[in-house]
Amino acid sequence: MKKIFLIMTMLFVTFLAACGNNDSAVDGGKPTIKIGYLPITHAVPLYMQNDENYDDYNLELVKFGSWPELMDALNTGAIDGASVLIQLAMNAKEKGIDLKAVALGHRDGNVLIASNDINSVEELVGKSFAIPSRFSTHNILLYEMLKKHGIAYDEVDVIELPPAEMPAALAEGRIAGYVVAEPFGAISVALENGKVLYQSEEIWKDSIDCGLVLRGKFIEDNKELADKFVNDYVAGGELAQGKDEHMHEVVGQYLTVDQNVLDISLDWISYDNLSIEQESYAILRDALMEMGLSDDPPSYEDFVDASFVN
Repeated sequence: MKKIFLIMTMLFVTFLAACGNNDSAVDGGKPTIKIGYLPITHAVPLYMQNDENYDDYNLELVKFGSWPELMDALNTGAIDGASVLIQLAMNAKEKGIDLKAVALGHRDGNVLIASNDINSVEELVGKSFAIPSRFSTHNILLYEMLKKHGIAYDEVDVIELPPAEMPAALAEGRIAGYVVAEPFGAISVALENGKVLYQSEEIWKDSIDCGLVLRGKFIEDNKELADKFVNDYVAGGELAQGKDEHMHEVVGQYLTVDQNVLDISLDWISYDNLSIEQESYAILRDALMEMGLSDDPPSYEDFVDASFVN
């Protein structure tokens, strides 16, 4: 009897272990790839990719409400990858999580927004300015903008806010400005509650922001599948770059904003050439160290898998 109980226990544990392994779960004879995202324009290549059907796999996009929630799922293996702030993934990699950045989510498309009564960057001194996370290109863009105008970072009250709260916080006067993923900058511009101080390319050309990050184990166990998936992702970016009526329709399924807001936002952003270039990554590493956000960010060779996107 004890032997039967032991065998049943071992079978049950094996079953649980199998259920807990999310890497390319099988659905209908095809593996399912689970990718996390936040509803922002920086994930548009995923939206376009998900508009197609593939013979090799099913794509399941998993929506999250915040970056911490998404990163928890990515770090624990609840999802196979994510469209995520590269800096958050770098921080996780630095802490021992096996992640690989395989492609960018977009180029450009970030704006630094200020309230209408702010007429110069110098007028931000002593006021509150919102960012989505310390570990973000948005924080670096703010730092570089202030440095460009001879202002120390600590002369501005930098606060973290969820992206969706920023337009309302600006309209209510709780903050003097913000920088974040789109379409949240475009919302303030469309409502005439704020204005653009700088486009990201005016501060840091070819800045690295959101990217497609996969778990190392997923790539290791599914190399051919991962290669096909990333190629289809890049093709989604190429479709997005066309910015035609169909692209707007697809993106509108994920972003619940007015058409004029979406038009403004998409006009700022680009989806061509989604490769992560070594020179741009080196600038990002240097910025993280200069700002004291990381002592030793992962190297390009350790963190970026450039074999997928040429």
